[in-house]
Amino acid sequence: MPLILIVVIVASCLGTMTGFGTSTIMVPVLLIFYPLPQTLLFVGIVHWFGNIWKLILFRKGFRWKLVLSFGIPGIATTFLGASLVFSISGAILLRILGTFLICYVIYLFLKSSFKIKPGLLTGACGGALSGFLAGLFGIGGAVRGLFLTAFDLPKEVYITTAGAIALIIDTTRLTTYLSEGARLERLLMWGLIVFIPASFLGARIAKSVVNKIPQEHFRKVVAVFLLLIGIKLVFLPA
Repeated sequence: MPLILIVVIVASCLGTMTGFGTSTIMVPVLLIFYPLPQTLLFVGIVHWFGNIWKLILFRKGFRWKLVLSFGIPGIATTFLGASLVFSISGAILLRILGTFLICYVIYLFLKSSFKIKPGLLTGACGGALSGFLAGLFGIGGAVRGLFLTAFDLPKEVYITTAGAIALIIDTTRLTTYLSEGARLERLLMWGLIVFIPASFLGARIAKSVVNKIPQEHFRKVVAVFLLLIGIKLVFLPA
């Protein structure tokens, strides 16, 4: 339990700062102790609350039009991407995504002025494409982060937009897990009394860190984490 508590705090902190990565950190650790259905349910619950903390702590950055223009097409095309998963090797897909992330980050550092003007049309296009790739590759947060960084949004807007979209998706998948019979064992379920406040602590730490990061450097911070995810996917896709 102490190890899981530390993982929750660290994952919540990094996930709040970058808009992705919570599941990437937590799932491998939880799988050491619990079967996949319990792991996905537990991480999904922590992730759900993590998105709530983002909306509360960075509420000044909330933009309805951006969330809806990006989120609604993204949710719709997620199903299209997911329908192709079973016809292609999962490891190959993840390596392709990892390579794409690495190339994008390199380009971002070479062309630091690159950005796409956020608007209803560009938001819808970005949301549709990111949703399709998220469904295809199964890593929604990193793909959303990739497209949102292209908009070069103010950091509060970036975090709340990522959190709002993820909240909708997490609600859907948690409902699915529960309807399919996934349940937490008693110890893990009672542990949520500690783990949920711990996730808020991680988010609160992240807010303190984000406040100290100058806006002109924030996109580079997110890009570094995208690069790390990309490298991990290329060499360790499983």
